[in-house]
Amino acid sequence: MAIKPENIEFRNKIMEGVNKAVKKLVVSSAEKNEKLVVADKDGNVLYVPAKDLLKTFSDTEKI
Repeated sequence: MAIKPENIEFRNKIMEGVNKAVKKLVVSSAEKNEKLVVADKDGNVLYVPAKDLLKTFSDTEKI
């Protein structure tokens, strides 16, 4: 079953919004010197300083 083009566009818009929200959260948390809870590829819970996560974002990405 093929995905309809309008559904692909809708999915892309949702993912763009999610990515913006995550970046905004990381930036805000980094400014407050906080840690965020993330999971690694095996599902293990990690507490990572937001400043470290901020380094994973490209400088060209907009907030």
